[in-house]
Amino acid sequence: MSLRTHNPTTQAAPLGAYSNGVSAPGSGRWLHVAGQVGVRADGSVAPDVAGQADAAWQNLLGVLADAGMGVGDLVKVTNYLLSAGDLADYGAVRSRHLGTARPASTLVIVQALARPEWRVEVEAVAWHA
Repeated sequence: MSLRTHNPTTQAAPLGAYSNGVSAPGSGRWLHVAGQVGVRADGSVAPDVAGQADAAWQNLLGVLADAGMGVGDLVKVTNYLLSAGDLADYGAVRSRHLGTARPASTLVIVQALARPEWRVEVEAVAWHA
């Protein structure tokens, strides 16, 4: 069994690389991934959104891999940005990491994250049969 996307024809198609809903049939293993920020393994933080987004997605994919999962197991992703002006740069990085996967997704523009240098945070829920 695998994840099933839900994009009913009774509403507008998704506006980006996501699905309106994702269901996980049968029994399987769930993984809730804490918010991942753009801090690299060496503790450095890129000065730009694209660099931070790339590090955040690498961190998220690393948690998935540690759990024996991959991007295709993502059910729901929540994306946090500090500025709507960063959406295009963030979206390009996100799309590159997602490939053809289309998890349900929410993007929120927030006033601040836990540290002033952070501009991106991504959290996720994944399921694996």
